[in-house]
Amino acid sequence: MRRPRARRLAVALLALSALVPAVPAAADSGATFGRPTAQPAHRPVHQFEDEDCPFDPALAARLDEAIAGVRQETGTPGVIVGLWLPGRGTYVRADGVADRATGQPMTPDLNMRIGSETKTFTVTAVLELVDRGLVGLDDPIAEYLDGVPDGEHITIRQLAEMRSGLYSYTFDDDFVHALLSDPDRPFTPQELLGYAFKHDNVFPPGSDYQYSNTNTVLLGLLVEKLGGMPLRDFIHRNVTEPAHLQRTLFPRGAELPRPYAHGYTDQTLDGQVADATHWNPSWGWAAGAMISDLHDLHDWAKTLATGTLLSPATQAEREKFIPVPGFGDGAGYGLGLFRIGGWVGHNGSLPGYESVTLYLPEQDATLVILLNTDIIHEGSEPSTLFAKAVTSIATPGHVYELPTEK
Repeated sequence: MRRPRARRLAVALLALSALVPAVPAAADSGATFGRPTAQPAHRPVHQFEDEDCPFDPALAARLDEAIAGVRQETGTPGVIVGLWLPGRGTYVRADGVADRATGQPMTPDLNMRIGSETKTFTVTAVLELVDRGLVGLDDPIAEYLDGVPDGEHITIRQLAEMRSGLYSYTFDDDFVHALLSDPDRPFTPQELLGYAFKHDNVFPPGSDYQYSNTNTVLLGLLVEKLGGMPLRDFIHRNVTEPAHLQRTLFPRGAELPRPYAHGYTDQTLDGQVADATHWNPSWGWAAGAMISDLHDLHDWAKTLATGTLLSPATQAEREKFIPVPGFGDGAGYGLGLFRIGGWVGHNGSLPGYESVTLYLPEQDATLVILLNTDIIHEGSEPSTLFAKAVTSIATPGHVYELPTEK
């Protein structure tokens, strides 16, 4: 059974029968990042980047077949897959279309909305403040922000590890109706918290796990207060710039720099599929508004998993993965990242887009998957099905798999 629309939005920031007309070019920012815009190419597009270590053609053929199979099974318009296996080579494949209206093919250089992968950047910013001595992980949030229900007992650590018990605003029916009635409208962080705080807390802080975007919105406000600047500026100066991520940004509004893929969703009031490319992601803010591309996420995967921007002590705190029921042996959620099947990273989903960015410490391997739909297939996120297919073939001892929705 498909999960209720409000629950999908809550998990989406993790976590066509009728296309709407494509938004005119004037509706986007018109900006273009440093790399030149790729010309349309025949699909699928391959890039085998490591000339000194050619990728095994037989393995590439198996991956091609698996990715094409998942795309056909799920009805995914387009997908980009990057797999970096030191000593075995690099595999990059783009398949399908970036725009159903024009038939523009998916290519590896396209910008995409990354949903809940934003949490990895927001929590990294918080942990940098920890390293500066400006906040402690076990400090109560009420010490810094007023009005949080039971805030004197909810710690910064519990917000980052999804154990605060705060109700997620994306579960609130009024919020969902407001968003889907006018997807172009901007939301402020305070408005988002208002939807959450009218509900009782779900459980006492620290007693259970529940993925809640309310947690990360509060962490974003904490960064702004202690960092002395807007969250997007702090992340740019202290996270993406030091990590040399030139095509990763926290947008001011609905802008999506060219070249980009259009995104398709059925999270609409009537359940019909719509083009969500230019929906305003402000409703995700610190929990889900950011934009990136394949190559930046490849670099970010290892930076995030190995703690390049943090002290070893703080990274060790980040990697205290607490088991999550139903996610398998050894799986768990830490501070703004998870571990599943030995892979460390995060996924992301918001209307029109899904992503998975993972690093496998045991093999120094990286996997990035980007797709332009969030439409559930038989209870599973399509990004999960792609990641499972790729890891089952390339790293059979380390398979990425999440439970299906019941």
